[in-house]
Amino acid sequence: MQEYISKQQQVLRPAEQIYAVISRFDNLTPALADKVEEWQATEDSCSFKAKGFTVKLRMEEREPGKYVKVVGVPMDFAFWIQLQEVSAADTRLRLVLRIDLNMMMKMMIGNKLQGALDQIAEGIARAMNAAPQV
Repeated sequence: MQEYISKQQQVLRPAEQIYAVISRFDNLTPALADKVEEWQATEDSCSFKAKGFTVKLRMEEREPGKYVKVVGVPMDFAFWIQLQEVSAADTRLRLVLRIDLNMMMKMMIGNKLQGALDQIAEGIARAMNAAPQV
């Protein structure tokens, strides 16, 4: 099982406020519905098409203000969105992906996965920092 960890991102909001958004797939509908094909989401699961492949995700664990764990269905991977509150208006966010890749797949897509993870973390931070305060 390989592990990829994104660069840490700063979000200028309390961890609880970030958690309230990332802990429900249906909260992501406005941000993702026009970026992927066939987006469908409930609180605990979502599905969409990416490059012709259907991706299904489900929330497996949540700890308020700390992290959410998302797993692929039926694929063998899991990722965590981790939050660490530094102060009331400063939370550090990072993504951790654990995926089982054979050596050839690791050589082919390992660097792309790392880059994608960094981009996703940066995108979440940018969106959260740009959103109006609640």
